[in-house]
Amino acid sequence: MEESVSGFKVRGTWGDVVEHGERITRALRDAGVDSDAFEEWDEWRPKSHERLGEDVSEKTAAQASVAEGEGEKAGKDPDEDLQTAGERLSESYEHVENGDNDEAVERWSESLGYVARAADSAGRRALRRVENTVYQRVMTQLAPYYFDNELVSANIQKSTRGDDVSFIFEVNVNDDELKQKVSERLGEFDDEVTRWHVDTEKETETVEAVEGVEPPESDDRSRSTTN
Repeated sequence: MEESVSGFKVRGTWGDVVEHGERITRALRDAGVDSDAFEEWDEWRPKSHERLGEDVSEKTAAQASVAEGEGEKAGKDPDEDLQTAGERLSESYEHVENGDNDEAVERWSESLGYVARAADSAGRRALRRVENTVYQRVMTQLAPYYFDNELVSANIQKSTRGDDVSFIFEVNVNDDELKQKVSERLGEFDDEVTRWHVDTEKETETVEAVEGVEPPESDDRSRSTTN
């Protein structure tokens, strides 16, 4: 493993990449990290049974996608919000006819809010469709597979020379104080553990090789620590 200001980097096989992600995840957990951001990272990090061009690509596109708007968070379809907007507008007219201008203005304002929320939801969905196409079919062919949130920034690159396939996986912990704790814990792993057992799925009989790389070893064997 190489350590620099830009993060913790490993070069090697897919097994080395998986192990690197597992070590950093363990170090974060040992440092007391327990948050949604940690769960997002734990979900995205490459697993032994996954393929880079399929599983990691899909997770990269999903993680990079535009966040949900208020309407989506409320579980409302744009058509539902538009229907509600129409109902509020009708109520506004009724209040005007009854001489209740304050209530009329309030219902009219609510109607505009639902219209705006419907437009926001529809726009986000359309943008995500474009993003999925761009990220999975274009961007991941040109740039590394990446992950980024407030806790961790990471990227994976694949290198092919003839029949040889290797990977570069770099992970940065965004908080400097936490990064130092992770660095110290990774050092302790090297000092204390001579054989590292990766905590990922090990049912390899039906697992396909990752991008031409052989699947990791079975449960009854562990692998040497990656330096």
